[in-house]
Amino acid sequence: MLRLTDLREILRYVPRFRDRVFVIAIDGAIVEDDNFPNLLLDIALLRSLSIRVALVHGAAQQVAHFAKISGVEPSDLDGTGITDAATLQVALTAANRVTHEILEGLSANDLRGACPNAIVAHPAGIIGGVDKQFTGRVERVDTVLLNSLLEHDIIPVIPPIGCDGVGRSYRLNSDSVAVEIAKTLRAVKLVYLCTEGGVQGAKGILRQMTVEEADSFLKKTRGEMLPGALTKLAHAVRAGKDGVERIHIIDGREQEGLLGEVFSNEGIGTLIYTNEYQAIRTALKKDVRAVYSLIQQGVQAEELVKRTRGDLEKMIGDFYVFEVDKNPVGCGAVHLYATENIAELACVYVDPRYENQGIGGKLLNYGESLARSRNMGRLFCLSTQAINYFIQRGGFSLGNPDDLPPSRRETYDRSNRRSQVLVKSLK
Repeated sequence: MLRLTDLREILRYVPRFRDRVFVIAIDGAIVEDDNFPNLLLDIALLRSLSIRVALVHGAAQQVAHFAKISGVEPSDLDGTGITDAATLQVALTAANRVTHEILEGLSANDLRGACPNAIVAHPAGIIGGVDKQFTGRVERVDTVLLNSLLEHDIIPVIPPIGCDGVGRSYRLNSDSVAVEIAKTLRAVKLVYLCTEGGVQGAKGILRQMTVEEADSFLKKTRGEMLPGALTKLAHAVRAGKDGVERIHIIDGREQEGLLGEVFSNEGIGTLIYTNEYQAIRTALKKDVRAVYSLIQQGVQAEELVKRTRGDLEKMIGDFYVFEVDKNPVGCGAVHLYATENIAELACVYVDPRYENQGIGGKLLNYGESLARSRNMGRLFCLSTQAINYFIQRGGFSLGNPDDLPPSRRETYDRSNRRSQVLVKSLK
């Protein structure tokens, strides 16, 4: 059942994506999964929100299936190796079957779809002394044709097959095709629906990476990654470098996975981003509600001092927020005691859903840079539970209440929290 909070989350994103294009790349294995009808419902919802969708599909699983039926030993399954003549014929049969299955599913959800001959392909040629035969590469995308379909509320369904100028067909890699389509349509999102479920790190799925971080990760772990995960990440990096703002790699078998990824801050898979997806900025009056909500979480955990919304409205100019996709998920404040040339770092808090992602450290550094920009000589903070963090991560030292400015010492004594005073010289 859709919760009211889920609906609010979705509606927050809708104005940003209205009339923009999502390119959704679906592995052949996902088309055969029990969750595929749910994905079609998700796509119907995207269309109802005036989000334009182009579908690119793979067919590796179906190629293997039809090859077995035909008694053919496939020379390649995913369009990256050598495609001989027999494998090309199997790939044509498999791709047509998947395309038709998708079109059937769209019709069942009152959506119109079409399979256009929008991909002009050329042979991949001889690479490293090896003739790739009927494996191709995308030479050009017919942008006018695809945009015409989208403008008429028709979803393009693009198979991993392309034709050259004289009618010869070539097997293409669907991940690569998806990148070319996303670039051509200036898509705001490219979503890979696969069975890998995101990029796996040492502690599980990596939720967010910049293109630069993803590229570095790819170079370090290339030899350790499974082939399917490797090609997804490599093409995601290429898409980001070519201007696609956000690339998602998610498990297409998970119910509500598509909506959960594109319409929530944390998502369920891996997001690779190129724009200012994350940023720290000065808090504004409109942020009072969000900051208050964050602080309340800290108060309940007995990490922060209780503040009223009225208190926040008066001092919101001292606060700054860390945004994920333009939604505050962390906050901090710097209060100045100009007479004593001292600044206080206060209310540093990160939504628990975003812990262990380095956000706290960025908030610390930002607060310190603000104090330095105001020529403060010292910075102090009070803590009951994060003492070691401030010492080890922030470079603070243990202090005592005598290190506080007189006015702050009065409120410290009245609170009776007995917080540890931590100090840092900024000289």
